[in-house]
Amino acid sequence: MISELFLCYNKDLQSKGSVMITIRQYQPEDAKALWEVFFHTVRNVNRQHYSQDQVEAWAPEGWDIERWKNKMCQINPYIAEMNGQVAGYTDLQDSGLVDHFFCHHAFQGKGVGRALMEHVLKVANYKGISRLYSEVSITARPFYERMGFKVVKEQQVEMRGQVLTNFVMEKHL
Repeated sequence: MISELFLCYNKDLQSKGSVMITIRQYQPEDAKALWEVFFHTVRNVNRQHYSQDQVEAWAPEGWDIERWKNKMCQINPYIAEMNGQVAGYTDLQDSGLVDHFFCHHAFQGKGVGRALMEHVLKVANYKGISRLYSEVSITARPFYERMGFKVVKEQQVEMRGQVLTNFVMEKHL
């Protein structure tokens, strides 16, 4: 059963002790917290590779929360928590698409992204999905490469009047 795939990951952080990362299924009350993860990740982390105008187009102020809730219900993400706090989220569609993959800027480098991706790989295996793919930012490309994804193509995408570079990446399982 897929609920058996929801695991806790122990991450031994040097000099900080062991930290538990829990992966669970999305609940509608998570929508606001996921918006904050998305917004602050784009605005704080992706800013290193994209201009201010580009990150503002990607994660605009005052986004319609109902539209966001609908998107989250549609993609049905997995939530990573550390010490009861939402630290990141991702999804896996039946087609193999990973539509969203975001780790809160305050939790980067702590194993959250790896735990989420390992969970996606386990779910894909359970569902018999043989190919994962995603449109990946310049910022996330090195992480995806470390996780075994390969660049299929570089592309330019238009978002609210701004053109952003990203990469279609895939991993065959």
